[in-house]
Amino acid sequence: MRPDRRACLLGGGALLVAGTSSARATGGPVYRRGNDADPETLDPHKSSTVAEAHILRDLYEGLLTYDNHGAIIPGAATHWTVSDDALTYTFHLREDGRWSNGDPVVAADFVFGLRRILHPATAAKYAEVLYPLMNARAVNQGEAAPESLGVTAPDARTLVITLDRPTPYLLELLTHQTSLPVHPPSVSRFGDAFTRPGNLVSNGAYALVDWVPNDRITLTRNRFFHAAAGVSIETVAFLPTPDLSSAVRRYAAGEIESLADLPGDQMASLKARFGGQVVLGPSLGLYALAVNIRKPPFDDVRVRQALSLVIDREFLAERLWGETMAPAYSLCPPGLDNYRTPPELAGRNAMPIDREEEARSLLAAAGFGPGGKPLRVEYRFNSTDNNRNAAVALTDMWRGIGVETRLVYTDAKTHFAHLRDGGDFDVARMSWVADYSDPQNFLFLLETGNDGLNPGRYSNPAYDGLMREAAAERDLARRADLLFRAEAIILDELPWIPVLHTRSKALISARLTGYHPNPRNASPTRFLKLDA
Repeated sequence: MRPDRRACLLGGGALLVAGTSSARATGGPVYRRGNDADPETLDPHKSSTVAEAHILRDLYEGLLTYDNHGAIIPGAATHWTVSDDALTYTFHLREDGRWSNGDPVVAADFVFGLRRILHPATAAKYAEVLYPLMNARAVNQGEAAPESLGVTAPDARTLVITLDRPTPYLLELLTHQTSLPVHPPSVSRFGDAFTRPGNLVSNGAYALVDWVPNDRITLTRNRFFHAAAGVSIETVAFLPTPDLSSAVRRYAAGEIESLADLPGDQMASLKARFGGQVVLGPSLGLYALAVNIRKPPFDDVRVRQALSLVIDREFLAERLWGETMAPAYSLCPPGLDNYRTPPELAGRNAMPIDREEEARSLLAAAGFGPGGKPLRVEYRFNSTDNNRNAAVALTDMWRGIGVETRLVYTDAKTHFAHLRDGGDFDVARMSWVADYSDPQNFLFLLETGNDGLNPGRYSNPAYDGLMREAAAERDLARRADLLFRAEAIILDELPWIPVLHTRSKALISARLTGYHPNPRNASPTRFLKLDA
């Protein structure tokens, strides 16, 4: 859903604005914000990537939101109460909430949004994260009417959310883009085109001005936002920066004020060149390889185990990513709330030569190797400097056990759309940054039926049973044990091969203040300041 027209951003000067939103021509410096990729969509209910989340966090405000330290703070709701059984949450909306066209933000807008994302016709790839809401699964699968969803608006300022089961991460979940409201009259009037410049009405700190595909998305301060007086930066332009080396050059030339990712193999030189402008921080993220278990020979667990065994995760983390990644021997990163130390892949402590020998034996048992046919793998990834370097390294590691690898790469939006839509692949790069600090947010990815986020269509009744049991368990220690057992199944069967756990890495101009690295990777523009 991209705009058909193109408009011009004039350096650091005026903006030409069309449409009916509160966006107006503004002067002063423009915050040029490097972003991972061009988004597929600005529809919060159809989005699924970090690049989209950064933009949507500026455009919209949920019941709760994040500040620039990654802390949960009141958003459209000022306060809330929780019932004794932890199944009913009552939110009280602020009286001064406004959409960017001046309409009041009311509880019915959230009812509309939650019903919309769970309606089967929306085909939201991320709907499963909202399944804790009462009847959400049934609504999403077309087995119940949207009106049966556990969300009601007794009056304009009160929203009641009822759950099927206690959900310890619910408040954090409500900061996520899946829980954002959309402007009902705009959706009714424009349909899917409600996200286009001139059509999009938002309730966050910023309003959409323009979207030039593969160039920039421009937002300007929403004068109707309840905290508009405290928003320092008038205009922010999100610039897609998949070519990280080129992005660093643009940053050095003063064309970009911040970058949300850096070429890992250049960390030493970047620190020497930019000093304290290189900012590293914690992150709850995973870099993994999804394996297409729908097709032979990748339906053979021995093949998947062999590919995993010879991956030198320490080399990838230390030599290619510097300090910005850690070797991953589990799906869930360490340090998650409501969990224990995750299980680990078999063979971690074995010598590399022993792991290689075991991998050859596994391939031979599966019918590949010396005297037989070679294993041929097509590896798909979204093209960035870091991902290309990793792909070359993986190719070399797999060559050591006789695997022939063909590389296929595209831009990020094409790559992830191909996987989400059921496109063919052998092995593909996947990444995941937690929406909330709980193991469920990693393990739900591989549940049966979660096709949009489970490209290999992995399905295991025992795994699904443990996930259902954990979802119904109110004792957090017993819940953690159930999730541990579920993760152990994944590490045995390897539908996803964990490779690295992430750290955040950024370049932040000395002109930009208010940025604080945090595990949520949240840095809303409303909390930043840019010197002229």
